Amino acid sequence: MARVYDYYLGGSHNFAADRAFAEQVLKAMPSVVPLVRSNRAFLRRAVTTLADLGVRQFLDLGSGIPTVGNVHEVLADAGITDAKVVYVDHDPVAVAHSRAILADVPGTAVVAGDLRDPAEVLAKPQVSGLIDFTRPVAFLLVAVLHFVPDEQHPAEIVAGYAAAGVPGSHVVLSHAGLDRELTPAEAEAWEMYRKSPNPLILRTRQEVERLLGDLTPLEPGIVSPWEWRPEPDSASVPEGDALGFAAVARKD
Repeated sequence: MARVYDYYLGGSHNFAADRAFAEQVLKAMPSVVPLVRSNRAFLRRAVTTLADLGVRQFLDLGSGIPTVGNVHEVLADAGITDAKVVYVDHDPVAVAHSRAILADVPGTAVVAGDLRDPAEVLAKPQVSGLIDFTRPVAFLLVAVLHFVPDEQHPAEIVAGYAAAGVPGSHVVLSHAGLDRELTPAEAEAWEMYRKSPNPLILRTRQEVERLLGDLTPLEPGIVSPWEWRPEPDSASVPEGDALGFAAVARKD
């Protein structure tokens, strides 16, 4: 799924099988591309917002392949030179690509790990060696928890990471979902994901809110990715953007 996501974003770190699956989805539902790119724009705005608040440490969980406007690039574009970014993914191909891409990028690390086990991830030497947990940390769970079924307790996963952060730490979350019935095109695309090795779970706004536990969402709360502090020149809702929720929540 990391490589499929890379393909949607226009990246080059994907294989023929990834492109074939993505094209099947896009044939049923072309709006997946603007939806994914809107989600990436949300990531950019969230990271920039937290950097403006003084956060300099970012743990990107289920990061995929760090190309096409990922966290370290957003920070560099904002002129932040002292940030630390750790990318975590369980896909060995994504990890290998990431290490090659970031080999010469200071202040970054790539970890092979399963985000569903916060204790294991947080104990990784690449994490503890780069991240100072006595200072605020941003835990990024962007477009990933919709691959974690309820029986694997996604709310406990979020709580496990948040517990490791001091007050002033934040969780950045985006998640596929909706509070209405699927359209026929959406249902067809969702069925392809449901039958894939990484089934997609759609959750309602209320269910996404429960994932955040006792964290405090920043304004404007839990909204679609496009609605989270949009750029002033954003004139209209991107096609497909109603299929997800996003939030940035603070640990008090």
